[in-house]
Amino acid sequence: MAQPELQQAPARAQQNKQQSSAQHNGQQGGKSAKQAAKQANNEGLIPLLARAVREVEASAQRGKATPMNRTKFHVIALLMREERARAKTDPSLSDADRAETLKRLDGIASILAKTAARDTSLITLLEPEAPVNEAARKLRRKLLETAGHEVPEDEPTPAPVEAVVPPELAERQVLPPAVIARQRSNPFLAPDLTPAPPKRPVVRLSNWELLGPLLKSFEQGAGGKVASMPLPEAPPIDRLAPKGHELMRHQARFLECVAEGHRSFLLADEPGLGKTAQSVIAASVANAYPLLVVVPNVVKMNWAREVQNWTPQRRATVIQGDGQNLDAFADVFIVNYEILDRHLSWISNMGFRGMVVDEAHMIKNVQSQRSRNVLTIADRIRKNTPGGKPLMMALTGTPLINDVDDFRAIWRFLGWTDGTKPTAELMHRLEDTGLTPADSAFYPAAREAVIDMGIVRRKKIDVAADLPAKRVVDLPVELDDDFGRSIREAEDELGRKMYERYQRALNGRLGAEMSTEALIRMVAHQELDESGNSKTGTNVFTMVRNIGKAKASLAADYAAQLARSVGKVVFFAKHIDVMDAAEAAFAERGLRTISVRGDQTSESRQAQIDAFNNDPEVSIAVCSLTAAGVGVNMQASSNVVLAELSWTDAEQTQAIDRVHRIGQAEPVTAWRIIAAHTIDSKIAELIDGKAGLAARALDGSDAELTAGDSVQLEALIHLLKRAIASS
Repeated sequence: MAQPELQQAPARAQQNKQQSSAQHNGQQGGKSAKQAAKQANNEGLIPLLARAVREVEASAQRGKATPMNRTKFHVIALLMREERARAKTDPSLSDADRAETLKRLDGIASILAKTAARDTSLITLLEPEAPVNEAARKLRRKLLETAGHEVPEDEPTPAPVEAVVPPELAERQVLPPAVIARQRSNPFLAPDLTPAPPKRPVVRLSNWELLGPLLKSFEQGAGGKVASMPLPEAPPIDRLAPKGHELMRHQARFLECVAEGHRSFLLADEPGLGKTAQSVIAASVANAYPLLVVVPNVVKMNWAREVQNWTPQRRATVIQGDGQNLDAFADVFIVNYEILDRHLSWISNMGFRGMVVDEAHMIKNVQSQRSRNVLTIADRIRKNTPGGKPLMMALTGTPLINDVDDFRAIWRFLGWTDGTKPTAELMHRLEDTGLTPADSAFYPAAREAVIDMGIVRRKKIDVAADLPAKRVVDLPVELDDDFGRSIREAEDELGRKMYERYQRALNGRLGAEMSTEALIRMVAHQELDESGNSKTGTNVFTMVRNIGKAKASLAADYAAQLARSVGKVVFFAKHIDVMDAAEAAFAERGLRTISVRGDQTSESRQAQIDAFNNDPEVSIAVCSLTAAGVGVNMQASSNVVLAELSWTDAEQTQAIDRVHRIGQAEPVTAWRIIAAHTIDSKIAELIDGKAGLAARALDGSDAELTAGDSVQLEALIHLLKRAIASS
């Protein structure tokens, strides 16, 4: 037995050696595969895009992007979209490789979005339809060649992708059956046979950055001149208002301007001067049908009613939810901001000849999805309308909230700018001044050029002499109970918290590098950022909300007294719990109320408003500042109680003007309930200071221009300075 075993030993040794060698080779093969995968991840187009996007991001962190980095940003966005489309359809990619590629592209897209948020002038370059200039084409070719792609010498310019709907909203799109029926009945848009206007070269201003100077021209004011374009005189006979209605002279003058061919307007009349009626009839004068009207949810039904009142020969349809019940053959389509995202696709291709954006200050944040939806549709309507001259109207009595930058989105909606520079018509007006921003005379001339593009601003005192007076009266109340004391203690605690942070910064490196004022602002900014992200603890938002709760019963008492003595009262509050407490207090006193809140359907809300205006048994309307502060008519009352303060003068003004508007026969008084010896008093003072912004930019006033900071930030600065003074 030993001999066979000895004979088999060499064979076993050889077998073991082969197995060991195979195992080693397998390990080496696995290692090589990993190295190959790692090498593959560092080759090709995506790594080039990743490095390039980091360079652009670093540039944006240092300030506004240079022209070279703007071009690089644009090309990265173009190639990212092309690579994403290729990855989704390439049959040679495995599911794992496809997922990994899309994940890496999402990372690049995220950096692009963050960079655009830092430098908002880059946002337009993210749009698929952004024009590709020669520098971008050359850089695109260079990146593709560096990545190993073969690019034909005669490669055509990549056509812009007709992507109206951003990818993140694609799955939400709906197509109402009625729209399909309309498209089948007339599947083609009217051909555009309008000859292209001759191109004029821009010489003097070609290399100037102009948006900043244009905004500055409004910030400086105009020495008493209201920001309103010249309007023709009203016709001697009113041939536009239907039977039973009559246009006021200022309305007729505006409509005569539309009749003469002007097609883009920022209609910034003070609240209560009939902007809705003017825009409804303007669509008829301009034959701008079908007309798209984008509005806050609270006024959808009122808009449909106004269309019926002022243009009874036209049909309006209100888009609700997914639009299953809309009338696709109507003349006027009314949709609210909140559901616009799911209707982007069909609305953008419907062939609208006009667009109205009501309460246009709601699109002031160009980075918000709401604004992007509105601007995308506006661009499509301009592109599809024969002659490129649709009727475009932005309606708001309060276009400026905190800063003249609030003009940016509205000007872009109207087609006066493209987000980075003036478009052709405005550029030519500026060129015709013969001036540049280096000339001091440029600013008043530039302001006039923008105004003549279509800003219309009339004040009640000038055009509605028969409209009764309006006044705001502050009623200080003492919060002397335990709740009131806890609020003052919370203010002191917040002040101490910021003071401790301020002291740490002062004693550290920043104390030597920054001024006292800069340190105070930095600490207040940090606190505000933390407050916005925190759901608990003491911060400026919870503090103001608690003040509102503490004032609720006192404000309700005063409103009840008014209702007993002078008649109907409109009671405004910001928070639901304050509204609930007030309604309970009114019910205890036997006063019948209606309620206007954000969670109501349009029909229910309008029924509540009608009951207040028409039912003598209803004494008080309890309204949300945000839900009922715009587009609501409540002339049945001449007394308003503001139980809580808003964060903006514009919101407060809009609320009061639900009562102070055409049709009001009595002087209007707004009673503002202020919690004495608390931050409430400072907030009221700050709100009043913000009123000077619109007065200066729009009304030509020499009112002092306050800082563009938010009221929240300035309130925190006040608390911190108070803590420093008392330390």
